Amino acid sequence: MSTNTLNVLFLCTHNSARSILAEAVLNHLGGQRFRAYSAGSSPREHQQPNPLALRALQDAGMSTDGLHSKSWDAFAGPDAPHMDLIITVCDNAAGEACPVWPGHPATAHWGYADPSNATGSDEDRLHAFKQTLLAIHRRMELLINLPPAGLDRLLLQQQARELANRD
Repeated sequence: MSTNTLNVLFLCTHNSARSILAEAVLNHLGGQRFRAYSAGSSPREHQQPNPLALRALQDAGMSTDGLHSKSWDAFAGPDAPHMDLIITVCDNAAGEACPVWPGHPATAHWGYADPSNATGSDEDRLHAFKQTLLAIHRRMELLINLPPAGLDRLLLQQQARELANRD
């Protein structure tokens, strides 16, 4: 594991909503202890973060600087940052064959409904993004409050998986 900062990669299919939200929240809350990244298993050509995800983050006072959609291939190569924990945040990505990650990081699945599928007015759709953001935020608070001794790779994997059952 990294000695000072734990690198966490959040995965989703397109890397436009849930994984982007998770990256921003952990970077907002994690201080020097965590560094978050996000990627997609199959982002669409010219994929960009969902504007409603960015708006939900901005409305919550979180930075959206540097957020962009990218393939998980960017994190499987030799020049990629070493990951300590990889968390899938959508059921599709959780069921896909992932690359072999260098260093064999801890893994967990935290499923969230896709707010991009929300219907109704723009306000209704933004509300769905804000609800997902709130759910992610609650789980991130639990993660960042794990004691340092609990961040050993195997214990981290067990605890991250247990957090999937907490709201």
